[in-house]
Amino acid sequence: METDNTIKILLVDDEIKFLKAVSERLSIKGFDVTTAANGDEAINAANKGGFDVAVLDLQMPGTDGAQVLKILKSNHKFIEIIMLTGHATVESAVECTKLGAFKYLEKPCDTNKLVEALKEAYQARLQKKFESNLKRMEAIQKMSMNQSPLGLLREMAKLDDNRK
Repeated sequence: METDNTIKILLVDDEIKFLKAVSERLSIKGFDVTTAANGDEAINAANKGGFDVAVLDLQMPGTDGAQVLKILKSNHKFIEIIMLTGHATVESAVECTKLGAFKYLEKPCDTNKLVEALKEAYQARLQKKFESNLKRMEAIQKMSMNQSPLGLLREMAKLDDNRK
C-alpha cells in the first residue's frame, strides 16, 4: 500500500479570483488543494473529510471565517486552521487565536510565507495526532492489565467514541 504524504488543504475565500490564484500557486508547490467560496461550502467540504489544514478568509458573507473556524475545530479534532484576511485587527486576531487558529496572516500574503505556515501547521497536526495516539496506546495497555477480552473491547469502543 502506497502512502500519500501530500498535505491536503481546504482554501476558503469569497474572492473567486484570489481563491483561484492562491489555489494554483499552492498546487504548483505540491499541495492538494480543495477550494470553497463561502463558509457553508467549507463546512460541507470538511465534513467529507481528509483535510490537514484549512486556510480561511475572515470576512465572508453568511457564515464568516471565525464561525467556520469554530465549527471545524469542534468537528475535526486534528485540523489546523490558518486565518488569512485583508481586514486584520488585533481584536479579530485574539478572537481567532482563542478559537484555535494556528496562525493569523494578513493579505496580501507572500506565497512562500503561506507555504511555510502551511508546513508548520501540518507539523503541529502530526504532533497532536502522535501525542493523542500515544495516550490512547497507554490507556489501552493500562486497561488490558485487568480486563476480560470483552471488557477491553467495550473500553476501547468508548475510547474510539471520544476521538470523534
